[in-house]
Amino acid sequence: MSVDPMTYEAQFFGFTPQTCMLRIYIAFQDYLFEVMQAVEQVILKKLGDLPGCEISPVQVRKCTEKFLGFMKGRFDNLFGKMEQLFLQLILRIPPNILLPEDKPQELHPCSEEEFRLLQEEIEQLQEKYKTELGTKQALLAELEEQKIMQAQLKQTLVLFDELENAGRDHGTSDFRESLVFLVQNSRKLQTIRDTVEREGKRMKIL
Repeated sequence: MSVDPMTYEAQFFGFTPQTCMLRIYIAFQDYLFEVMQAVEQVILKKLGDLPGCEISPVQVRKCTEKFLGFMKGRFDNLFGKMEQLFLQLILRIPPNILLPEDKPQELHPCSEEEFRLLQEEIEQLQEKYKTELGTKQALLAELEEQKIMQAQLKQTLVLFDELENAGRDHGTSDFRESLVFLVQNSRKLQTIRDTVEREGKRMKIL
């Protein structure tokens, strides 16, 4: 079998030419074995119809295997020549032929140095893209935080409005006065709670 990888041909066919030839070789070999088995069965049947035949099936099998070895040797020799012709003349893409996907290389050829520079530029662009993507994600996260803060601020403003309305209901129109009123009421509630707790403890002691 050929040791040439023939990668360009594999790109075109979707399989390596060597694999194709190997499958053909195996198919021919299997067919040869099947033919020899059929021939052997015919010989045994013919010998069985002959009266007084002293040739045993074991002798027939030995002769069949010997003839099969001879045929296999001849077949391998012929197949080797056929494989060379197939790989050189049929399954090989001429060096002056380009596949459709490689046409741009013919229209825009570049040297190894130019190709290296293009690769470096691609890597730089990829790094720049990753950086910009990270920046975008950070900005989106910051924007989301701002939305949360705006929602909290809105809730705070609503609370202030409610406090101011409560102050008006109790005769205080100024927001500062409302806060003072709220603090005073809170202190009164704290005092009442402390008094209740002390009385509760005293009652338990009694």
